[in-house]
This record gives sequence, structure tokens and C-alpha cells, in this order.
Amino acid sequence: MEDPGGLVGLRGLHQDLLALDASRLHNVERLWADLEARVNEFRKLLDKPTKNETSRKALSSEIITLDEIEYSMNDQFREIASQLADTLDLDELESARLLIESGENAKSLDRSKAASAIIHFHERRLFLLECTRLLLRQSHDVEGTESVRDIARQLVGLILENKDGPARNGSLYMQKCLNAMVGIEKWLQSLGERHQGNIALGQTARTEYTEILEFQQSSLAEQHESLGTIVTYLIKAGHTGVEDFHRLLDYLPKLDRWNSIAVHYVPMITAFTSQFGSPDGGGVLREARMLNSKILDNKDKAPWILRNLQAAMITWWLSEYSGWYIEQPTGSPVQNVNLEAEAQARSDAFSQALRDGAFECTLTICSHVIPEQWYDPARTGLLDLLLRDSVPLPNELPLYSTYFQQLIVEQFEAFVDTFVTNMPDTLRRFKLEEDDQRKKLRSGFPMDGVTEQAFHLERFLMIISFAFSHRADAAQAFWGDFDSNLYGFLHWASRRQSTPCVSAFCEMLSSISEGEDSAGSAHRFLLEEGSAVAAKVRRSTSMSWAQIFAELSLYTSKSREQPTSNRSTNPYGRNHNPNDIDEPESAYMLESYLRLTAHLCGESAEVRSWIMTQPNLPILELLFQLCNSNVPSRLQACAFKLIRSILTQKSVAIGMAVWTSLDNWVSGAFSPHNFPRPPKATTPAAWAEEVTFSAIAGSFEQTCEFICLLQSLVRPSVPDTGLNDQLPFPETLGSAYRMAGVEPYVDFVFDRIFASRLPHGEDQVQHRIMTLNILSFAALCLRTFNEDLVILANRSTVAVDEAMNTSSLLTYVRLHPFSRVMEWMFNDRVLYQLFASAEYKIEEVSSASPDSPLILGLLRTIEVMNLIIDLQSTYLDVVRPLIKLQSAGRRQPVLNPSLASFEDTVALKVDIVVALGLYSGVGNQELTVGSLELLGKLASSRKLNIQATPGLNQRLYGNRLISAVEQHDDIDPIARSLCQAMELDLREISQGPSAPGWTIKSVILDFLIHCLSVSPDTPTLAHALLGFACEGVTVHVEEGSLFDEKESLFHAVLHLAIEYPDGHGVSLQAWALGMKQKAMQVLSILWASPLTSLLTMRQLQEDESLFALFLRQRMVGPQTIWDGRSIKDLDFPYTESAEALEYCLWYRCSLFEYTSMAIRLAVGDRASSLLARIFSTLLGSTSMPDGEQIRNPTVFDLLDFIELEIGGDSASPQLNYFAGLDFSISRGTGLQKPIESFDTKMIHEMIALRANMLRKSGRFQEATEGQRADEEAQRILQHFQTENSRLVLTFASLQTTKAWAELLILSIGTCGLDPAGKAALILQALQLITPKLEDYATTNVRHAIDIAKLILALLFQLDFEASALDRSRAGDVANDRLFQVFRTALRAVNRPNVDMQLREILYKICYRYLGGMAVVSDAPIRRRHGIQTVRATGERTMDVVCDDAFGASPTCRISALLLLDSLANLAKIDKSNYIVDSLLRTNFLQVLVESLESIPQELRQTNANDIPVLLSYYETKLSLLLSISQNRTGAVHVMNSGLFQAIRGSGLFSVDPDIGVEIDNTEALAKYYRLLLSITRVITSVVLSRGPQNEQTIESAKVFLTENRPLVVSMFKRQARIGGVSFDDAGVDIEELVELFMLLIAMTGFLDYEEQRDTLKPGRMVFT
Repeated sequence: MEDPGGLVGLRGLHQDLLALDASRLHNVERLWADLEARVNEFRKLLDKPTKNETSRKALSSEIITLDEIEYSMNDQFREIASQLADTLDLDELESARLLIESGENAKSLDRSKAASAIIHFHERRLFLLECTRLLLRQSHDVEGTESVRDIARQLVGLILENKDGPARNGSLYMQKCLNAMVGIEKWLQSLGERHQGNIALGQTARTEYTEILEFQQSSLAEQHESLGTIVTYLIKAGHTGVEDFHRLLDYLPKLDRWNSIAVHYVPMITAFTSQFGSPDGGGVLREARMLNSKILDNKDKAPWILRNLQAAMITWWLSEYSGWYIEQPTGSPVQNVNLEAEAQARSDAFSQALRDGAFECTLTICSHVIPEQWYDPARTGLLDLLLRDSVPLPNELPLYSTYFQQLIVEQFEAFVDTFVTNMPDTLRRFKLEEDDQRKKLRSGFPMDGVTEQAFHLERFLMIISFAFSHRADAAQAFWGDFDSNLYGFLHWASRRQSTPCVSAFCEMLSSISEGEDSAGSAHRFLLEEGSAVAAKVRRSTSMSWAQIFAELSLYTSKSREQPTSNRSTNPYGRNHNPNDIDEPESAYMLESYLRLTAHLCGESAEVRSWIMTQPNLPILELLFQLCNSNVPSRLQACAFKLIRSILTQKSVAIGMAVWTSLDNWVSGAFSPHNFPRPPKATTPAAWAEEVTFSAIAGSFEQTCEFICLLQSLVRPSVPDTGLNDQLPFPETLGSAYRMAGVEPYVDFVFDRIFASRLPHGEDQVQHRIMTLNILSFAALCLRTFNEDLVILANRSTVAVDEAMNTSSLLTYVRLHPFSRVMEWMFNDRVLYQLFASAEYKIEEVSSASPDSPLILGLLRTIEVMNLIIDLQSTYLDVVRPLIKLQSAGRRQPVLNPSLASFEDTVALKVDIVVALGLYSGVGNQELTVGSLELLGKLASSRKLNIQATPGLNQRLYGNRLISAVEQHDDIDPIARSLCQAMELDLREISQGPSAPGWTIKSVILDFLIHCLSVSPDTPTLAHALLGFACEGVTVHVEEGSLFDEKESLFHAVLHLAIEYPDGHGVSLQAWALGMKQKAMQVLSILWASPLTSLLTMRQLQEDESLFALFLRQRMVGPQTIWDGRSIKDLDFPYTESAEALEYCLWYRCSLFEYTSMAIRLAVGDRASSLLARIFSTLLGSTSMPDGEQIRNPTVFDLLDFIELEIGGDSASPQLNYFAGLDFSISRGTGLQKPIESFDTKMIHEMIALRANMLRKSGRFQEATEGQRADEEAQRILQHFQTENSRLVLTFASLQTTKAWAELLILSIGTCGLDPAGKAALILQALQLITPKLEDYATTNVRHAIDIAKLILALLFQLDFEASALDRSRAGDVANDRLFQVFRTALRAVNRPNVDMQLREILYKICYRYLGGMAVVSDAPIRRRHGIQTVRATGERTMDVVCDDAFGASPTCRISALLLLDSLANLAKIDKSNYIVDSLLRTNFLQVLVESLESIPQELRQTNANDIPVLLSYYETKLSLLLSISQNRTGAVHVMNSGLFQAIRGSGLFSVDPDIGVEIDNTEALAKYYRLLLSITRVITSVVLSRGPQNEQTIESAKVFLTENRPLVVSMFKRQARIGGVSFDDAGVDIEELVELFMLLIAMTGFLDYEEQRDTLKPGRMVFT
């Protein structure tokens, strides 16, 4: 029988597969093991035993046997099992099994046992189906890892049982899937009839029955969708045959309902058409022709009930099938067939399918599967036009899953490609027919009953738009090859377009131009299509930039002359005004142009720059003129959108220019001649402002886009320093006719729209989008105000007014939109709407997608409330008084003066607390974080924690927040959801802090800590959520409560404190220790408070928490690795490593305090046996209840933290640019830090202000000045981060020591304790941190460098000659771990864009590994593994190393050469030519040899301080040449690379031997001769390796000796001390050099050569 955790295991398996699909799964091996263990479950997934008489009789007995376990049953259980069997049509014994398995979940789900069993049944089926789907996807994912794909295919083979069984098993499994889909359809129909029956009977109340009914409908629809996808993957993977397609074609005519169930068949239909209808699939032409006959004949002989789907299927089929006839190869089975007639027949069939609604059906599927959550009137209007005669799909079942949406668009992408490629004539034909049809309709000619235009091409363009939208990689099919069919289609489709076609084409072009690259390609496409436009606009042959902007210019000028009453109201209708421009739909065509332009500007900096720099196109002026014209509101909204897109990544200049143009427009500067006159006593500018804002507020589209434009305008410019000291608009904005600033715009947003319009109108979707945009504007205005500037001006020595990028701080405070927005946030009408925006039904929130307007608007509402609470004191105490002093000319105040704080409003709307609590449990990470952050601030407010007045028959609550939640009976539901979020998940732990669950747990604990810390001795909302019953000013535990049954949030926190791991391997991680410490801090507040101390301690004692905590303690010491670093590392204090140590110390401190309290409680209770167990644990041995003794660290062992050297005061950095700044003002305390520490954010702002001042004064005119200032600033920040770490760690260590001392003194009274110690192993550390190196190599360079340094240090500490690395099982494991380090380092080197400093360390790692393995016994195999690993990483690795050996920093060059030297030695031993061949391939060897010629010049040009590094580089270079030349092959290549020519060119051997090369160094002569020695070694090695038989080498060596004879003679004389000349005083040893010269002379026979020459030229001396 399945274990109770079976569903939990399946859920985890599903999470692992999702993580694998997203390439973020760390433990793949565990996943494969889990999948293999569940193969039988996957095989039996679709087997559902139905009710039968045998099981019914077995259930009626008193005892049943399930999986060899006997269960006794009562009548109630039998009745529930029988009802469950009827509900699910399931075998009665299986129903009983299901009840038993799901019984434990009934209470946590707060459901009946039957309902819990139904949920369990459907969830299990769905998880198994989803796991199967994901596994099939991985098995044929060509973009995935090959090893993953291979294993996935093996597992699929096991599930399908076709690995060793017949090949048709894939077909059988598919048939089972199809049968299951049919069964689900019948089941859904039955549930639907039941639901309709309930409605008919008036049973509309929401009960458990209706909820379970809806759940079953939703789950079954998801299962049906998953099954459809599984079948599609089976088809695409080749597990099916053509007979399966025939079976599907036989069933499809029976589909009788046009809904999402029918849509689930679409992917498998298109997959079959690709597989057996295309020449690129798995079928043959004969089968394809049979299928073609069947598909086309069935249209008349066996028509489908869903005729539109049949028509669509015909077009999908014909687009693939026509590919067989593009080219007819010799021997084709259709040689004697009239191909032209068949081609015409296919074209006619396609055209008839179009008339039957094929494209309407396909487009309907696209628009329904990928719904538009955001209101887009233009796109919606176009779709309404194109689908006006189609049958819509109902929204009766859940939305489609993301994976299904992706599958649909992939299939339709293939359809688009095949249709364009295989049926170009058909495509051209219906375009010509549509053009002709349109002309006749416009001219009024009769058309045989046709009264409106067919939009087949437009529909096809929209299908393309859906298929490629948000798929930048797929869109490259259009841009990747200019000779491709798709690119040619773009050119063809852009010509002679009607207005609807323009709109559709623009939508399509937008969808395939997402991303910088694609948008740039689209831009160039429009440039290429451009041509000169005449003065009078005429539609050019193709869409182009010239056409777009010519139309825009002309339309603007014409529209400014027309009255608004003449505008057409029909977007695409035939009725038109004769005064309209060119076509009746010009406004709508121009709308499409503007939308396309806005899209391209938003995606591409190239497009933005091009548009803004066109000399004949004053785009801003043109757009604002358009906005002030008599044009439709949607067109004005598009103009706003284009202006907003121009502001993408805006510079200060662009932002100021748009602000100026906008304000000029608002004040009437662009008003047409027929603009209404202002009333008396009103200035024209003020009147224009009123008229303009009224016009903007007239439509949703215009208002929404205008508010989005304001968002872009107030957003900080790029680059953003984070200081936010500059106003985003000109300081004199509007000063010509009103008080300068942006108050009118803020008032428009919050007065006209948010407070006045939103409560009384708007469609639901429009309302949510408008709310989101308004609150996004509010959050941006609040977030970008830097309140620290006010503090710095009052407390620091920085001249803030001079340093700011605003003229003065007063101007900044007065004009920043923050002040006016905050004023509106205390307005009654705005507050009413703000709280209304935060209240939604929890069911609606739970079902909404994370990127929906509802969720995003809710997030923004919560963010605004958080910001109001954070900034209200600054506004009320500082900003508002300053503004009052500058009130002349300002608008009327709008805030309610009776509101002293935001909490006053919350006190009147306490239900917001209930909503926030429910939102925190919906599973959305951002929503949970925001809700709990706001809830924590409200729950800790003293104004809200006052005692509530109880009503009749109500309890006395400690505060009104608890009262509000209890009155809604929401305490337990909220607590349960938080408990589920706090459950320990090992899969989450493997992902670390990147896992969403980790973030949610951390935020929940932060919320509890914040609430409890503020009011530890009075009941708060945190106490109630933890499970305590709050009554008055006391708390207790109620019988039968979650706390009493150990299912409360308190117990979840306790479980985390004990069971949560503290890191990976030997490394203690800050994220893990932080979680444990936060959980322990919650408990410590509870046991330390008189309110909850006794209850907490009793519960901990009952759970034996003390013993569990001691058993899980880990020893620490100087060698402990904290987040990848040792405490001795220089960067330890200002990284997360310091936080890890801090968390560890506080955790220990809490443990010591708790143990002391436990001893006191036991002494008070006189519990001698408990005391004995505690003392035994303190001595290192824990007694378990069954008598087993388990070892644990003793109390003396746990003093190990005292050995950690935290360090003393760090030296302050020397200040130059930032001297005189008083950083002490940033020091303070807070809840996060128990002692005073420095606010590094404020320090950074002080530095930024001083840098601004220096920049204004011209100090940074030279780039080096700015660089040095930045370096000094970095040193300052690091210093204070280090100081913060020192302060906190010192304080934590002191407090922990005190707690330990207190525990020890308390323990000494009864017994003594003995200490012991442990240490960490280097290989365990390597095993932990090596994977991180690869993870961070390109994503987090600084972290990767630190990890690489740690790995390198560990490798140098490792003794490779130790017995742990010899031939044994343990030695094999150790060697494998070391080899993994080497392989990871090489892979990291091979990655693109790896930092040079990181590569240098990686080279050292590889060098150390190779050098160490050279001395290990039994090393040849491992050496070969080294060469094979280098080869396996590809040629790029050697390319990178060779490039660095010449072009990197000095030390990196040396490291790269050392690695090459090691590899050359390794290759020499293994007799491999791979390294030398790689050096030759990259021309590295040639360059290396030739570089010897420039040695003297480089030495003369190098500073004295850099000479040692340069000489080390030369030595390493020559060492590499020596290694290469020590075998014959290498020597040949070195010789052929011009060794002797380079040496001759360098002149090193021809200089005065008494002086040497000119080197700026005191040991110049000694270094010179060491350099000669290294070169001579290479020469000698080359001569020896090539052997005496190689005449060329011997001759070259003779020439070398002849040319450098004076130096050689001089060396011999000095060695023989002839003439009294010696190098002893200079510290030069020439013994080896002389020996090498002698060896060369002997090898080359130079003496005989000289003697022979002397016979011809007497008088010459020879060597003697």
C-alpha cells in the first residue's frame, strides 16, 4: 500500500521535473532514482478499476485486507467508501484505500474525509500525468542536455514498455490516453449536468459539495489538457503509427462541443499532420495520399459536427501535405498523376476551407488559448472585426496552462512556416481575390451576394502574431536569413495593404520584433522599404518609415483643420466622410503605425536614437500637435504611448525635453486655431490646462496612457546613481503661467481620476489596469524621494545644497512630486479608493495569474501603503512644515488635517488586516512578502494594538486587530496557510535562498519577530497566529486548538529551529543559519516573556526539544567555512560569511539560554530523571526514550566559538577626495542590529554628494581622477562594512559567552563536564563549493573569484602524497572529487565572458591539480583523464588559455603559461600530441618563439618595480618552450617556428657579457645570465630532441655558436677563471650555462667544424 507521503512525494517529484525543465535542478540523480522507483505508477496511471460486485461484497465485511494489512471498519467508514466509489466510479476497495491514504489530510484541508479523498484522487492523477508530460518533453528536447535526454528516453521506454517489448506499445499507450480523454469528457458532461441540476433546483449557495464539484471540473479539465499534451509528445517522439492518426480521424467527427476540451485535440492534430503529412516527417507519400483522400473526402461524406475545426484541420493538413509536391524526385509513386490538377484541387480545397471558417477557427483558438489579460482596445477591435462571424469559445473551464499555450504556438509556428513555404500560390491567390473584392466593394459594384470583405490574409497575419509573440528566438526565423521564405513573405505582405491589413501587419511585425536584435532588424526592414514620399501623400508600394511619418505629418496637419464632429466612429466600416484623408480608416491605420513605432522604440535603442535625430522629423512637436488635434482618443493614446516609449532608458536631456514639450502642450502652445476661447478672468494657459485635462479624462485609453507617460517622466534617468537628488523635470516647469512644479499633473491623477472617476465607472479589467497605473505612479513618486538628504543637511558636514543636482534642498523638497502625492494620500476620497483597491475576494486572488492586473495592482497597493507608513513621519514632521512656509501660489491643500497618521485610517478599516492575512497564504511570493511586511507594521502599531470593545456574546480581545480577524473566523485559515508555507522541504533546501519557499519562510519569521519584539508582554496578532488563545491581556492554550494538537504555527517554527539544516557540507551558509536563528529568536522571545514563558517552556519540554537541538549542533572553529570563506579571509567581514557567523553565535546564545531555563524548570518541578537526562546531554551523551545512547557535543565543546579571531579595530582608510566627511552621524541602532552600527546606505549617499561637488568643481576632468575617487569610496564602504561586522560579531560573541557561562555555573552545582573537539575536512569543503564555482563563473564574478580563491587555497593545503589519494575506495572518492575540481575549473575557463582575474585563479587551480597528481601513485590513468578532459572541453579552452598567455594581465599571463607548461609535461609523459597541435592551430607556438626577439626592448621599457614580474613571465615562457622541445615532435615545431632567428634578432647573446641587457634593476647582470641560461636550455633541448642525424638543426646550432662565439669564449674563460675575471661577487652562477655550451659543441661537432674552417682560413683560433 502507498505510504501516506505518496502524494507529497509526487508533488516533490513534479517540482523537481519543473526545476529540471527550467535548468535549475541541482540533484538530478535523485530525480532519476525517484522516477525509476515509480515506473509502475506511471504504467498504471490510466488504469482505473470500476465498481464491481466482488469489491462491494468485500467492503460489506467487518475486516478488509489491503496490501497484506487488515483493517476493521465501522458503518460510517463503509458508507463513506461506498459514496466515494459512486462519486468516482471507482472500485470499492480502492475507494477504501483512498480514504485511508487521504485521512490525515482531511483536517489540514479543513474538509470532510470524502472531500479530502476526492481531492487526493484527482491530485494524484494530475501529478502523475504532469510528471509523464514533463518526462516526455525532456526525452525529445533537442535544446536540453544530451545526458538528461538519454536518461529521460530510457525512463519513457520503461513506462511505455517498448524498450524490450513490441514497438507498438507506444501506440497502445496513446490509445489508452485517448480513451482516458474520452472518459474525462463523459465525466465532465455528467458533472456539468449535475451542476445545472443544482442551479435549476435553486441550490446556488456555496457549500462543500459545490466546491468539490467545481474542483473536479477544474482538475478533470487540467487532466484532459495534460493527456492531450502527452499524446502530442508521443506523436512527435515517433512512438505512434499512421494507424493512430486514422483512429483519431475516426473519432474527431464525434466531438460535439466547441470548448476548451476540443481545443486540447489541436496539438495532436497538428503533430499528426506534421508527422505523416509532411515529407520531413516519419511517413511516406503513399500513406500521405491515402490520408489526404480520407481527410478531403470526409468533408462531404463524413462531415464533423464541429465544421469550423474540420475546416481548420484541412488547412493545417494541406500546408504540410503540399510539401510532397514542391519537388518530384525520380521514382516517385505519383509519376503518372496529373500534378497540376491535384495542385489546383488542393488550392480549391484550401480556399473552400477558408470560406468555411478555417482561419477564423485557428485565430479563435489563438486568442482563446492566449487570452488578453490587459485591455488593448486596438487589438481587441481588430480581433472582433476578423472574428465577427466565427463561433466563439466559451470561458466555462479553467484557463489553459502555460505549457499548453507554448505547445499551441509552437505548432502554429510550424503551420505558418509550411503554409508560406509549400503553398505560396494559394497565398498569393487569396490576397489578389481580397484586393479585387475590396475594390469592388468600395466602388459599389455587385459581387454575387457578397456584401462585406473577407479578411483571410489579415487573419493569417494575426495568427503569425500570436504564434511568435514573446518568442524572440523563434522570431529569428524571419530575420536570420534574408533569402528565406518568411523574410520574402514580409516583403510581399507589406505591399499594397488595405487598412485592416496594415493593422494586422503591424501587429505581426510587433510580435516578431521583440528584443534589441529583432527590433533592430525590423527597423532596418522599414528603412529598406522606404522611398521618397511626394508632397501629397500617396500610399507607397510597401510599408516603410518614410510612409509612416509622411502619413503622420499629413494626418496631423489635416486633422487640426477639421471639426471633431466629422470623425467616423466605425473603425473598419464602409461609411466615411469625404473630408477624411485618403481612406475612411486613416485614423485607425495611423493608430497601427504609432503602436508599431512605439513598440520598436521601446525595444531598441537604435530606433529611439534614429527617430530623435531625424532632422526633418520633430517627433515630439508632431506628436503633441496630433494630441491637440481633432482626432480619436485612441489615436491620442497611441501618441502618448510613442512618447513614453521614447523615454525608455531616458537620459536627463531627453526627459527634460519631453517635460517641456508636454507642459507647453498642456498650456496650449500646440492648440489649433479653432481652440475654444477661455472664459473671462481665466488666463489662456490655465484654460488650456483645464480643457486638456478634461479631454484626457474623457476616455480610458487616453487617460491610462497619459498616466503611464507620467510614470516614465518621473522615473530616474539613466544612469541612475541611486542618490535621487535631482528633480525629474525642469525646476521652472510651468512657471510662466502658474507655480512651478508638477502639482497639476499629480492632481489630475489623484483628483480627476483616482478619487472621482474610478469609484463610478470603468469596466472591471479597465478599472484594475487604471488602478495599477495610478498606484505605480504613486509608488514611483514616493520611492524616488530621498529623505536622507534632509537628515544629511541637518546633521552632516556635507554642503547638500551645493552638492545636489537640484538648485537647493528646499527646492527639491518643495517641488518633488513626493510632497503632493503624500498630501493626497491623506485625503479621505483617495484613502477610500486606496483601501478599496486592496480588498478582493480571496478566491479571485488565488485563481489569478501572477502577471494579471489584479495581482500586480494589489501588489502596488500594498507597496504604496508600506511606503506611506515608512515616509509619513518625514512628510508630516519635515516636508509639510516647509511647504507651509512656501505656500504662496500653491494649490489648495487636499489632506484631511484630522488624520495624524496613516494608522488612523486603518483603525477605521480594520478589515484590511484580515485581507492581508489571507493574501499571505495564496502562495504568490511577492504578494506574501508585501502582505506580511505591511501586516507586521500594522500589527506592531501602538495605535492599533489598543484594547477592543467586545460586543454581545463576544470575547474580550487584547487589541482590535485580533478582534477583527477572530470575528471573521479567519485566524485558523490564515495560520494553516502559514503553516503550510513553513513546512520543511528538502528540495527547497537544495536550491538555497533562490527558492521561493525560503523567501516566504524568512518573511513569515520576520513578521513574527517584529510583532513580538515591539509588544512581547501583551497579546498581539502574532500570538494569535502562533496558536495562543488571546483573551484580554493574557494568553492560554485552548483544548482542541491547533496548538493543542501540535499543528500550529508555533510548532512549525519549532520544527524549523530544530530540523532546518545549517548549510551545505562543511560550509555553514548564511541563508540556512539565518532561517534557524530567526526561528529560534521567535521562540526565545516567547520563553523570555512573562506572558508566554511557562506555556512555551512546557511545550518545548513535552516535545523534548532540548535533546534534539543538542544532537544537531555542529562544531565550529578557525577552519570552519562560512559561506565559502574562512574567517581568516580578507573579504570575510563584508560578505554574507560574517552574517553566517553572526547567526551561528546568536543561535548558540539562544540554545544556552534555553538550556538554562530548562534546568531551572526541571529543578523547580523536582524532575530528577529529566535533570539527569539534561546533564547527560551536556556531558556529551543523550539518552533516548528507548534507552539508546547517542553522542552529541558537550557543553565545553560548544565553547569552540571562542577560538574564532574576530579581529580588532580596522585601520581607517587614507582619505583624499572624501576627507572631512563625518561618517559618525550614520551610526545608530535598530531592530535588525542589537547594537549601534553604521548605515552604509547613508555613507554611500554622503560619498555620492561629495563626488557631485567635486565633479561640479572640475576635479574630475581627468578620467583617472574619477577612478581614484571611486577606489577611495570603495575602500570607505568596505571599511565600514568591516567595522559593522566587527561590532556585531564582537557583541554577539560576548553575549554568547555570557550565556554559556551562566549555563556552566548552573550545571556545576550538580555535575562536571568534559570537553572534546572536532575538525573539518578539506575534501568535504571542495565537494560543497566546487559546484558553486561553475554556477557563478559568469553570473557573479566577485563571488566566483572568492570561491575560486578558496578552492585554490584548499588545493595548496592538500597533501597529494597522502595515503588518502592512493589506490583504495576512499582514495578513488577523493581523486574523483579533485578531478571534479579540475574539470569544473576548465569548464569555467571555457565559458564566455569570464572575468580575467577569475581565469587567472582557475589556471592556478588547474596547475596545482596537475602538479599534485603528477606525484600520486598510479597516476597514468588520471593523467590521461586530464588530457581527455582538456580535449573534451573543446578547442575554445586552449584558445582562451593561449590568448591569456599573451594578452592578459602580467600575473594572469604567468598563470596561463604555467598551466600550458603543466599540460605540455603531461602530454609529453603520455606521448600525446594534442597540446602541441593545439598550440600550432592557434599559431601560439609561432608567436611564442617570435616574442623572444623583443625581450631586450621590453626590459628597457619596463619600470624597475615591474621587472621581477616580467622576468618571471619570460622564465615561464621559456619553461614552456623547454617542455615542448623535449620530444622530437615538439622540437621540430619549435625549430620551424624560427627559434634561432628570434634569438639572433633579440641580440641577447651578442651584448657585452660584462654589462648584460639594460635592466633597471640592481641585480641586472645576474638576471641577464639566468635569462641566457633559460634560452640555452631550450636550444640544447631542441638539438638533443632532434638528434645528431638532423643536419638542419645541427647546422643552425653551429651557426648559433659561430655567431655568439665571443660570449661562449667569455663564459669558458670566466668558468676557468682565466684572466682573473669572475662573477662570484655579482652572485652569478654560470656552471650550468657552460655545461650547456659544451653539450652543444659536442652534439654539433663544432670543434671539427672550426678546425675544418681553420684549414681554409688559417689564423683563426678554436675552442680548446
